[in-house]
Amino acid sequence: MEETYLLNVEGVRKKILHGGQGELPKLQDGSKFTFHFQTLKDDFERTVIDDSREAGMPMEIIVGKMFKLEIWETLLSSMRIGEVAEFWCDTIHTGMYALVSRGMRRIAEGRDPLEGQKHRCGMGNMFDYHSTGYDDLDELQRTPQPLIFIMELFRVEDPSAYKRDTWAMSKEEKLAAVPVLHSEGNRLVLRREFAQAAAKYQEAVICLRNLQAKEKPWEEGWLKLESLVTPLVLNYCQCQLELGEYYEVLEHTTELLQKHNDNAKAYFKRAKAHAAVWNEREAREDFQRVAHLDPSMAAAVKKELKQLGERMRKKHVEDRKRYQGLFQSSQG
Repeated sequence: MEETYLLNVEGVRKKILHGGQGELPKLQDGSKFTFHFQTLKDDFERTVIDDSREAGMPMEIIVGKMFKLEIWETLLSSMRIGEVAEFWCDTIHTGMYALVSRGMRRIAEGRDPLEGQKHRCGMGNMFDYHSTGYDDLDELQRTPQPLIFIMELFRVEDPSAYKRDTWAMSKEEKLAAVPVLHSEGNRLVLRREFAQAAAKYQEAVICLRNLQAKEKPWEEGWLKLESLVTPLVLNYCQCQLELGEYYEVLEHTTELLQKHNDNAKAYFKRAKAHAAVWNEREAREDFQRVAHLDPSMAAAVKKELKQLGERMRKKHVEDRKRYQGLFQSSQG
């Protein structure tokens, strides 16, 4: 099909691969596009960089929310529902793609897309990163180039028709969402629905971390948000303990204690996780720190240390029997 310039936008060409239905959607600030996309290099092999179908989740962007790759909003605005189109975009539109792709890949991997990001504008962040963590994206950062986007538009929803995703919320909306999510998490814990509760606590933490990224670390605004983050992380860790995700607990409590090394509850949860994975020395050290930091927890620590001792003795007996059995069978 003949290529045409799209909406008189410089450096963009559009080719319709499959026609859509109806009129062009009517858009307003807050409208949500849901679509699948492929990103390809403009080389002989048309090398695929990203494919949302392989990642297992369609992409969503909100109109007017300053998505880093602004040209995508323009491209999607030219499409009808059900349309599949190929867009060639020159380098003036693709310079931020490596950072956008990094965020999308982290989301697909279940990680916070803003983790470790400094509060700078998009281009400032690009220069801060020595590496995106992905070799192919590092190459794009070093050598910006034209890219091809193949998009299939599924739906366009008005702002009132969907639940706002965390990243699409304003500062005020995020702050208002946190106590609601905290309360929902507590309610789910009472029902022993720990995985669902952990998801609520995690969503609240992400809201607060996104806001913290706009504050200077350890200054008043940052500290105020951190005071809200800490109990949510501890609740999240308690859910993970219940679910048997002990290494997850070790990771998050250790990260928390690097900032707040006097938090007895964090030491207690980390100690329980260490005990569960047979790290006896680390568990005993953490339990002793708990008793030192918070004498009111001394009885709970004593009980945990007793249980730990019994579990370790039982394990040693079982290990001896197993080794003896292996030794005897090898002799036989």
